[in-house]
Amino acid sequence: MPAPTTATFTRLAALAAIDDVAARTTKPITEVFTGREMATIPVGTKEDVLAAVATARAAQKEWAARPASDRAAIFHKYRDLVLKHRASLIDMAQAETGKSRAAAQEEVLDIAMTARHYARTAEKLLKTKKVQGMLPVLTKTRVNYQPKGVVGVISPWNYPMTLAVSDAIAALLAGNAVVLKPDSQTPYCALACVELLYQAGLPKDLFPVVPGPGSVVGTAIVDNTDYLMFTGSTATGQLLAEQTGRRLIGFSAELGGKNAMIVTKGAKLAEVADAAVRACFSNSGQLCISIERIYVEKAVAEQFTAVFGERVRKMTLGADYEFGIEMGSLISEDQVKTISGHVDDAKVKGARVIAGGKARPDIGPLFYEPTVLTNVTDEMECAATETFGPLVSIYPVDNVDEAVAKANDTAYGLNASVWARTKAEGEAIAARLHAGTVNVDEGYAPTWGSTAAPMGGMGVSGVGRRHGADGLLKYTESQTVSTTRLINLGARRVPPKLWAQVMPRFVKAMKYVPGR
Repeated sequence: MPAPTTATFTRLAALAAIDDVAARTTKPITEVFTGREMATIPVGTKEDVLAAVATARAAQKEWAARPASDRAAIFHKYRDLVLKHRASLIDMAQAETGKSRAAAQEEVLDIAMTARHYARTAEKLLKTKKVQGMLPVLTKTRVNYQPKGVVGVISPWNYPMTLAVSDAIAALLAGNAVVLKPDSQTPYCALACVELLYQAGLPKDLFPVVPGPGSVVGTAIVDNTDYLMFTGSTATGQLLAEQTGRRLIGFSAELGGKNAMIVTKGAKLAEVADAAVRACFSNSGQLCISIERIYVEKAVAEQFTAVFGERVRKMTLGADYEFGIEMGSLISEDQVKTISGHVDDAKVKGARVIAGGKARPDIGPLFYEPTVLTNVTDEMECAATETFGPLVSIYPVDNVDEAVAKANDTAYGLNASVWARTKAEGEAIAARLHAGTVNVDEGYAPTWGSTAAPMGGMGVSGVGRRHGADGLLKYTESQTVSTTRLINLGARRVPPKLWAQVMPRFVKAMKYVPGR
């Protein structure tokens, strides 16, 4: 199956929110598997962002006035279009990122799942809520949810489809407009997904896409939107938090992770090893929630290392637009340099390579083997620093308490995995971990795919949550409206002394009222 055609790139480029595309400076977009140039993308400017925000702001007013059920109908249709066109979307994801076909399909299916979830739940989540008023009978209180206005989304290259669109789905269903800056390496993935949204009936002005550098387009989005959603590195997230903080606008982010897996002596090691391949090397390890540290009880550490190492050495790598390849390419030379640097540093300082450990230019320019290390010590760069690539280290521990302590010994807190003798034991260990999501008897997919539950990081791994009620309501402003009935709460119509005596007794009696 070939990469997308020139005609496809030309059609999608025309959807970018950039005037006079033909006269603009362009950036080449390469096929990661081969390094050949597939297309160019026009480069946006600050003025493009300002125009996009203004257009989106005007469109948002009409969109917010539509019933939530009408908005949801568009996303039900969008889900069907995503599934109908999944093959071409997968082709684009592979072409721009170099990921395996299975990893690309995982991304496309996630969009469909997210669209389905929020299309089904948005109306209920946004419905005005009745709450207990200050004084029963005398006051009535309701909570309304109003959209923020224009939401800025800055999306990354590692999952350039779902992380460009899935967060926007919730924001749009909440009644907002969205201005998107896709990563400069993967703009056509975002445009391909947004094209289907337009086909589903979403007004184009409501969701403009402005490709371009973060220093220009990203900064303009931060400076001119009403809320920011970002997925990327912790360092960039900290900078954006400062910028949004100065403007006093809301900010949500999923950031880096140094995610841990715990394996106890009661776990089924062959099953763990097979699942750990997915947990560590899906998307070539370029996944915020992938596992980079494995803590194994010493009683089974040697056996697990042997079984896991053998399984990793048998993994299939390839530059192929077909299913059957377990791991694809890294996306850039910078990624190759990072993992090569971490592995070489560890080897020089005494780490042992169990599997992998070298680049594979014979397959493609940016391939690197899935790599497993042991004997990793604190002075090695890969011990505490996120690699964000196909590298995992195994650490024997005396017991579960030590495993939990070491897993929590990090500033990160995004994802974790637990494998134990029983489900109950695994869940008990999970509750002790400092991570926003924990998977028992799996690596990352069950928590990520549970769209009804919140997903996000603790510590420096993030701010706020995506998915669940939190993932939609964060794009709203809650408004409390209280109506006084029968009498005014002031003391004018009641003698002040009597009022002073009655009110404390009334408040004291409130403890007997249900819900107070």
